Amino acid sequence: MGIFTWIVLGILAGALAKWIMPGDQGGGILATMVLGIVGAFVGGYLGKLIGIGSVQGLNFGSIFTAAAGALVVLFIYSKINTKK
Repeated sequence: MGIFTWIVLGILAGALAKWIMPGDQGGGILATMVLGIVGAFVGGYLGKLIGIGSVQGLNFGSIFTAAAGALVVLFIYSKINTKK
Protein backbone atom coordinates (compact mmCIF):
# COMPACT_ATOMS: atom_id res chain seq x y z
CA MET A 1 0.00 0.00 0.00
CA GLY A 2 1.20 3.47 -0.82
CA ILE A 3 1.47 6.39 1.55
CA PHE A 4 -1.63 8.03 0.05
CA THR A 5 -3.69 4.91 0.76
CA TRP A 6 -2.43 4.83 4.37
CA ILE A 7 -3.40 8.49 4.79
CA VAL A 8 -6.89 7.93 3.35
CA LEU A 9 -7.32 4.77 5.44
CA GLY A 10 -6.08 6.67 8.51
CA ILE A 11 -8.57 9.48 7.96
CA LEU A 12 -11.43 7.01 7.57
CA ALA A 13 -10.37 4.88 10.52
CA GLY A 14 -9.76 7.89 12.77
CA ALA A 15 -13.10 9.48 11.88
CA LEU A 16 -14.91 6.18 12.43
CA ALA A 17 -13.18 5.67 15.78
CA LYS A 18 -14.07 9.21 16.90
CA TRP A 19 -17.68 8.59 15.83
CA ILE A 20 -17.85 5.31 17.77
CA MET A 21 -16.04 6.70 20.84
CA PRO A 22 -17.07 10.36 21.13
CA GLY A 23 -15.67 12.54 23.83
CA ASP A 24 -13.13 15.21 24.54
CA GLN A 25 -9.89 13.46 23.64
CA GLY A 26 -8.42 16.71 22.40
CA GLY A 27 -6.77 17.34 19.09
CA GLY A 28 -8.35 18.21 15.81
CA ILE A 29 -8.34 16.69 12.36
CA LEU A 30 -4.55 16.29 12.36
CA ALA A 31 -4.57 14.35 15.63
CA THR A 32 -7.46 12.24 14.35
CA MET A 33 -5.54 11.51 11.17
CA VAL A 34 -2.37 10.55 13.04
CA LEU A 35 -4.30 8.38 15.51
CA GLY A 36 -6.09 6.75 12.59
CA ILE A 37 -2.85 5.98 10.75
CA VAL A 38 -1.26 4.59 13.92
CA GLY A 39 -4.49 2.67 14.51
CA ALA A 40 -4.29 1.20 11.02
CA PHE A 41 -0.84 -0.15 11.82
CA VAL A 42 -2.00 -1.44 15.23
CA GLY A 43 -5.13 -2.99 13.73
CA GLY A 44 -3.11 -4.65 10.97
CA TYR A 45 -0.64 -6.05 13.47
CA LEU A 46 -3.33 -7.30 15.87
CA GLY A 47 -5.38 -8.73 13.00
CA LYS A 48 -2.38 -10.65 11.71
CA LEU A 49 -1.47 -11.75 15.25
CA ILE A 50 -4.87 -13.30 16.00
CA GLY A 51 -5.30 -14.66 12.48
CA ILE A 52 -8.20 -12.62 11.08
CA GLY A 53 -6.12 -10.89 8.43
CA SER A 54 -4.30 -7.63 8.07
CA VAL A 55 -4.77 -4.29 6.36
CA GLN A 56 -4.56 -5.00 2.60
CA GLY A 57 -5.60 -2.10 0.41
CA LEU A 58 -8.63 0.10 0.76
CA ASN A 59 -11.64 -2.17 1.35
CA PHE A 60 -14.26 -2.74 4.04
CA GLY A 61 -12.23 -5.38 5.87
CA SER A 62 -9.20 -3.11 6.04
CA ILE A 63 -11.31 -0.17 7.18
CA PHE A 64 -12.86 -2.32 9.92
CA THR A 65 -9.46 -3.65 11.03
CA ALA A 66 -7.93 -0.16 10.96
CA ALA A 67 -10.89 1.34 12.84
CA ALA A 68 -10.59 -1.35 15.52
CA GLY A 69 -6.92 -0.47 15.89
CA ALA A 70 -7.78 3.24 15.94
CA LEU A 71 -10.28 2.58 18.74
CA VAL A 72 -7.54 0.91 20.77
CA VAL A 73 -5.15 3.80 20.10
CA LEU A 74 -7.87 6.38 20.84
CA PHE A 75 -8.72 4.67 24.12
CA ILE A 76 -5.07 4.64 25.20
CA TYR A 77 -4.64 8.25 24.04
CA SER A 78 -7.70 9.37 26.03
CA LYS A 79 -6.35 7.67 29.19
CA ILE A 80 -2.93 9.27 28.79
CA ASN A 81 -4.22 12.71 27.78
CA THR A 82 -6.64 13.37 30.64
CA LYS A 83 -7.06 17.00 31.66
CA LYS A 84 -8.24 16.78 35.24
